[in-house]
Amino acid sequence: MGLFDAKYCSICGNKIGLLGNRKLEDGNLCKDCASKLSPWFNERRHSTVAEIKEHLAYRDRNALGIASLHPTKVLGNNYKVYIDENLKKFVVTRQRDFRSGNPDIVDLSQVMNATYKVTEDKDEIYTKDAEGKRVSYDPKQYEYEYRFDVTISVDSPYFSEIDFELSDQRPDSNTSEEYQMMVNQAEEICAALLGKDFTPKPVVPDNGGTDEPAEDGTWVCPKCGAKNTGKFCMECGTPQPANESENELWECPNCHRANRGKFCMECGTPKPVHKCPKCGWEPEDKNAVPKFCPNCGEKLN
Repeated sequence: MGLFDAKYCSICGNKIGLLGNRKLEDGNLCKDCASKLSPWFNERRHSTVAEIKEHLAYRDRNALGIASLHPTKVLGNNYKVYIDENLKKFVVTRQRDFRSGNPDIVDLSQVMNATYKVTEDKDEIYTKDAEGKRVSYDPKQYEYEYRFDVTISVDSPYFSEIDFELSDQRPDSNTSEEYQMMVNQAEEICAALLGKDFTPKPVVPDNGGTDEPAEDGTWVCPKCGAKNTGKFCMECGTPQPANESENELWECPNCHRANRGKFCMECGTPKPVHKCPKCGWEPEDKNAVPKFCPNCGEKLN
């Protein structure tokens, strides 16, 4: 047979388009049949036609069983883990309707391990010198991003791992509230799948190194560093610093809701910073705030 001779799917028998072939160990697979495979199955190229037929038969059985699943616990915010504690089964999917897409039903007894890892990515931030050339800051400045990945090892004849990113919005600081909340989410998922107790760690508001009050009313003493809730520091007696902007009304640049505080009540977007917290630089146009301070490179929300 020539390179461009017509190929036919070894499963359904339909003709395969020029770019639609998915090679099997001893045959071919069309894209329609391939779309029915489990999203966690990654051994297609090393599978025989008989093995793929058995896998698709399992997927048909799975589709019949999904209607009987009634989750009592839902964990996560991008990919979600839906756990039916009565049937002791779970599925993982990012579909809004968890039954759509025929997610794989897994018995909790099949879970061998559940772990997560955090990957730090950093990119250097540059500025321009007097000649307009791009140069590094001194010391160098970086923009950070933290990715959370959950891996569930399972004892299944059809796949061995369920691997997914916990959130589609990655924290940019490992001391932020968002980062701490992601750690709690990842640990709760792992604990639930392994049948372990889970106690969330307290989420400490990140004030960006300032002494301004947090959203829960706490503030950090600028003199001794103690955390307080009253008008005077419990450790050294220093008065609480005045915070003139605490009750300032601001409009969210994302959803345009009017807010008070540091985060939008509707979508969680941080309050825009119109002044660099490090060097005090302020933009002339409050509606055109750059991502980084052009004077010192400090990140601006």
